[in-house]
Amino acid sequence: MTTRPTQTAQTSQTASKQTAPEHTGQPSGLPSVAVIGLGNLGRVLASAYLGHGHRTIVWNRSPAKADDLVTRGAIRAATAAEAIAAADLVIVCVLDYDKARQILTPAAGALRGRTLINVTSGTPEPARELAAWATEQGAEYLNGAVYAVPQTIGTQDAFVLYSGSSAVFETYREQLDLLGAATFVGTDPGLASLYDISLLSGMYGMFAGFFQSVAVADSAQIKAADITSLLVPWLNAAAAALPGFAAEIDSGDYATETSNLDINAVGLANMLTATKAQGIGVELLAPLQTLFESQIAQGHGAQSLARTVESLRAGR
Repeated sequence: MTTRPTQTAQTSQTASKQTAPEHTGQPSGLPSVAVIGLGNLGRVLASAYLGHGHRTIVWNRSPAKADDLVTRGAIRAATAAEAIAAADLVIVCVLDYDKARQILTPAAGALRGRTLINVTSGTPEPARELAAWATEQGAEYLNGAVYAVPQTIGTQDAFVLYSGSSAVFETYREQLDLLGAATFVGTDPGLASLYDISLLSGMYGMFAGFFQSVAVADSAQIKAADITSLLVPWLNAAAAALPGFAAEIDSGDYATETSNLDINAVGLANMLTATKAQGIGVELLAPLQTLFESQIAQGHGAQSLARTVESLRAGR
């Protein structure tokens, strides 16, 4: 998509009163960007585009959330449809896919010829449905999953995964990289959401282990801060085993001479017994022991701990 003719720059005061922003790029030829949804993340996304010279149009159901951005030069649209109609690139960042559809459906007529990038958190099937709907409206679509807290957007600590239109990704790669390192994971629009579920599963698993660790320590009046100061370097060291486990899983070769399932099942069983003796629940870790025992019952006790994944795989 090409950018529109340039427009004379406006003052912030004029921009804040504008109700029908003209669809046009910056004099520099940069694509104009609309950000729909100004929560903690949306405001930072809009700020990133403003800071890099993009004509930035913003809309939020609660207009006051745009005040600071408008003061800095953003254009406040009166409706989501106006924001979409005024931009080349439309970024949607709201609570969930239901909210995204509620906002976009009345604005469907404005989507034709636009590029829609949805970074709303969700799951694969709704992402595919929204992609199909957007295509029906004549828009190009890219689904995104953001890995950053708002303050790290635009830094080397942030990255964003995208799936859907590879042409959109290549066309707007420079703009996407402004938010964090952009990676295209496939043409299936649901893939970014699937990656998101996978990565967040690892994160929440880590949190579960942390909460269990703190609870066990607390039973002996050990402060959370004290156990955490030891836990963090231990987890960092343990994480070094993950690429090796990944190689075993991808190859299907679980032969090992070190930490096999038999050894780990005994160790975890002892941990669960000791944890119960401290009066602490084992709901977070007991399911892992069940998986260990399942693999051992199938005759795989001498194989790598990584073989546990076989009890989780679809259709197994």
